[in-house]
Amino acid sequence: MNFTLLIVVLLTAIALVSIALGIATAISPRSYNLQKPEPYECGVPTRGNSWMQFRVGYYLFAILFLMFDVETVFLFPWAVIVRDLGRAGLTVILFFLIILILGLAYAWRKGALAWK
Repeated sequence: MNFTLLIVVLLTAIALVSIALGIATAISPRSYNLQKPEPYECGVPTRGNSWMQFRVGYYLFAILFLMFDVETVFLFPWAVIVRDLGRAGLTVILFFLIILILGLAYAWRKGALAWK
């Protein structure tokens, strides 16, 4: 296969991004003073170490949200062409939904959705 066009497009994209970053770095104002790191208008100054650890429950809810968000991304195109797919398309999407429902039931049974 001839990948010449792909290589040219990739090199052009890399060159354009590099040029844009170089120009932005060259013409950007450089003023370093004590007011730069301070919060502006809507921030609150931090006291001590600003790093804090989040509870694992937040990440679990985020993963479950992403799982069902991706489900909707797959369901919308399927719903558009459901008439053309016939029984095979219905079987595949039902299998997909059953897997997701089983995953949700497993998370529920393990207590992953209970906020502790």
